[in-house]
Amino acid sequence: MSRTVYCQRLEKDAEGLDFQLYPGELGKRIYDNISKEAWAEWQKKQTMLINENKLNMMEPNARKFLEEQMVAYLFEGQEPTIEGYVPPEK
Repeated sequence: MSRTVYCQRLEKDAEGLDFQLYPGELGKRIYDNISKEAWAEWQKKQTMLINENKLNMMEPNARKFLEEQMVAYLFEGQEPTIEGYVPPEK
């Protein structure tokens, strides 16, 4: 059975994640406050960020950068800066 959360990114009730996908307190915050739909949107942005910035996810600075971008996107409503990408209008 799916669970419903009030998604902070989408600002509406939506289907919640099935389990905690990210470790620690931030992972718990994501699980409690972010929907499957918003998480899927983030994963697309994350892929673009990794590719555009040629991030090596073995490097701590790259992981820190990506985590900062994730928090800004999911909880602060900020679109990541990806060269050449224009987000669709709502």
